[in-house]
Amino acid sequence: MGFMNLFKHFLGNDWGVHPADHKHPAAAAPTRKLPIPPRLHLMLSQHVGAPSRPVVLVGQKVKKGELIAAAHGNISAPLHASTSGTISAIGEITAPHTSGLPGMAISIDSDGEDAWLDSEPVADPFALSPEEIANRVAAAGVVGLGGATFPSSVKLNLGRRSKIDTLIMNGSECEPYLSCDDRLMRDRAADIVTGIRLMLISTGAQVAKVGIEDNKPEAIAAMQEAAARFDKVSIVPVPARYPMGSDRQLIVELTGREVPSDARAADVGVIVHNVGTAYAVQQAVCLGRPLVSRLMTLNGGAAAMPGNYEVPLGTLISDLVAFTGGLKTSAAKLVMGGPMMGTVLPHLRVPVIKGTSGILLLDAGEAAELEPEACIRCGSCVKACPMGLLPLEMSARIRNDDMDAAVDLGLSDCIACGCCAYVCPSHIPLVQYFYHAKGELSARQRTQLRTEATKKLATQRQERLEREAREKAEAAAKRKAERAAQQAAAAAAAQATTTATVDTVKQGESA
Repeated sequence: MGFMNLFKHFLGNDWGVHPADHKHPAAAAPTRKLPIPPRLHLMLSQHVGAPSRPVVLVGQKVKKGELIAAAHGNISAPLHASTSGTISAIGEITAPHTSGLPGMAISIDSDGEDAWLDSEPVADPFALSPEEIANRVAAAGVVGLGGATFPSSVKLNLGRRSKIDTLIMNGSECEPYLSCDDRLMRDRAADIVTGIRLMLISTGAQVAKVGIEDNKPEAIAAMQEAAARFDKVSIVPVPARYPMGSDRQLIVELTGREVPSDARAADVGVIVHNVGTAYAVQQAVCLGRPLVSRLMTLNGGAAAMPGNYEVPLGTLISDLVAFTGGLKTSAAKLVMGGPMMGTVLPHLRVPVIKGTSGILLLDAGEAAELEPEACIRCGSCVKACPMGLLPLEMSARIRNDDMDAAVDLGLSDCIACGCCAYVCPSHIPLVQYFYHAKGELSARQRTQLRTEATKKLATQRQERLEREAREKAEAAAKRKAERAAQQAAAAAAAQATTTATVDTVKQGESA
């Protein structure tokens, strides 16, 4: 048993943290649909992999659900118009990222009709082949809606290649404040179960297990009722503990299988999808509707009307906040996603993307940050780490710029969940050290790759120059040999001519 496994064995199941969930009143409020804003901005890069490429022109009329940007490369996803209207711009806007840097987007001015592109529903979706299901999911631009945004069709196809036996559906939603998955399971359980059944066909898995934290009794009841007729789909309540929504923790909880640090879930016969993704799959396969909107949570002490809203992709957060009554107090921090692993945004004028599970408008009390103090070596971070790592030791190595030692201690296994920083009595921003270290290692790797590429190009250039010099020398030698041969032939011909002339003269004298 390796050190990490021994360490996990010693810790048992006492990992993670139990932060106040702050899910109410948003979770209790009925789901509402946001009216179509006058202008939408659809980012070309809102999924893992290569950005999609525009296939429309400025001034072009489009229908809701019409393809406006095609997938580019093996890992990519297409983009569709989230309302009907006119393409008004293709250019840069502020991306939903902490940096505030711009990204490319397609802007659509709504015509107010919200008219769908004609599509043909499938008469019997369960008669489709696994490949046809995956192709329809790919064409619809469906990505993981739990936050990872990995193109879903790639994972569906991977399931068949890797001999998956268990499909795990993540309905845990362990991040505080967020409740969009909870509401989706309560309100659209039957559609989610249909999507799960289609995903079973596409992945080739034998059973599906839906993990839902036990602090969501209404969602558990709704999903159990919807799945009651289907033996292959089981609803499994799991303990409410952060980060239960992490793939590896959920896999252990539901199957008892541990994914090695250098392996993928598929390597142990499991594949994980979000319940929101299952709903998007049902819409894509059964109704032919691409991913153009999503359910998301608006919450936080500064939110005037917390709740869950069906929002068209490309909606500016400022439009969502305005629709919900604005701010009831000044927002000290704006977060996309949950407070533990979410992204701090620079301002409200950034668009909703496929991975936007929530927008948190945190007031001064919620966003307060205490000054860090010296580590007291209490080991709280070690006990809380769901991956069985040693955060205090890794951070010490990182502070000393010893990245290799941090990697040896398991830095690559860190899922950046923030449990260590949450429980630290000295308020040390441990997870920020790990983000920094991973960014530094990534930069070093890019530098190394550039260096290797430059070295390879230099080697290729040297080989080319040597080859060209060799070819020139061989060509020169060949030309020299040809000239020598020509000269020899000319001399022989001249000799032959002289000999013939002499013989003629001699014959004349004899006569």
